[in-house]
Amino acid sequence: MRIVVTGATGTVGSHVLQELLDRGHQAVAAVRHPNSRDLPPAAERVAYDATKPATFGPAGADGLFLMLPPGSGADLPAVVDAAEAAGVKKIADLSVLGAERNPLLPHRAAEKRLGEGSTDALLLRASYFMQNLSEVHADDVRRGEITVPAGRGKTSFVDARDVAEVAAAWLAGETPQLGSGLVNAIELTGPEALDYFEVADVLTDVLDRRVVYTRPGAIEFFRHERDAGANAGFAGVMVGLYTTARLGLAGKVAGGVERALGRPPRSLRQFAQDYRGVWT
Repeated sequence: MRIVVTGATGTVGSHVLQELLDRGHQAVAAVRHPNSRDLPPAAERVAYDATKPATFGPAGADGLFLMLPPGSGADLPAVVDAAEAAGVKKIADLSVLGAERNPLLPHRAAEKRLGEGSTDALLLRASYFMQNLSEVHADDVRRGEITVPAGRGKTSFVDARDVAEVAAAWLAGETPQLGSGLVNAIELTGPEALDYFEVADVLTDVLDRRVVYTRPGAIEFFRHERDAGANAGFAGVMVGLYTTARLGLAGKVAGGVERALGRPPRSLRQFAQDYRGVWT
C-alpha cells in the first residue's frame, strides 16, 4: 500500500512512517523539507506545507496519516478536501481526547469535515504524549524540573509509539475490529492517570536523581516557554492543554490501545526507562 504521512519528522508521524516501512508498505513522508536527514532512507519524500493545502498532491495514495502542527493555524478541512480530490481512500486523523466535546479545539474542525466526507476515517483521540517530557520539556527535566501549569490535575499520558502503531495498523488494514466504511473514533491513553507530582516521582526513581514539579501558573509558564524560544502560538496551545489537565478533564483512562493492538499500553515508567538517555 502507498500511504502518505504528514508530520513525518514529528512526535507521532516519525513512528507512523517507520511502522509502515517495517510492515513493508510504501511510506511517503509529506514534509516541508524533503531533504531532511531525520527521514529514513527507504521513505519516499514529497514537499508539503500544512498551511498551504494546495501543496498536498500525492495522487494514488491508499491512505493518509493526518496531523495538525501545533500552533500552525493550518486549515485541516482544506487538506482533507485536497486529499479526497487526490483519491485518498483512508484517513487516520490525529486528534485529541475530548475533541468531540470542545468546539474551540482546532482538531474539532478536522473531525467535523471528515464526518461530512465519503472517505473512511479513524479519529485517533489521543491523550497527552509522554514524549513531551523527552522533547518539549527535555531541558527542564535535565535541570531536575517539570515546569507545566497543570496544578494537581491528573493526565492519562499515552506513549506516542502506541498511537503510531494503532494508526499504521489501521491504515494497513490490519485492525478490522476498529471498523471500516464509516468515520470511527478511538480513545488512546496510557494504563493510568497521574498528576505531575507522581510523574516527577517516576522520573526521580528512573533517573536516580531528584526531579521536582514546580507547578507554575499559566502566565509564568507562557513566559517560560517564550524565553525558551517557543513561538506564541505553540506556547498558547500548551497553556490550553495544561489548563484542561488543571481542571481535571485529562484523566480519563480508556482501553483503545489494547482493543486495537491486543496488548496493554506502555506505562510512564516503561517510557522513562526507554528514553532515559535523553535526560542523561
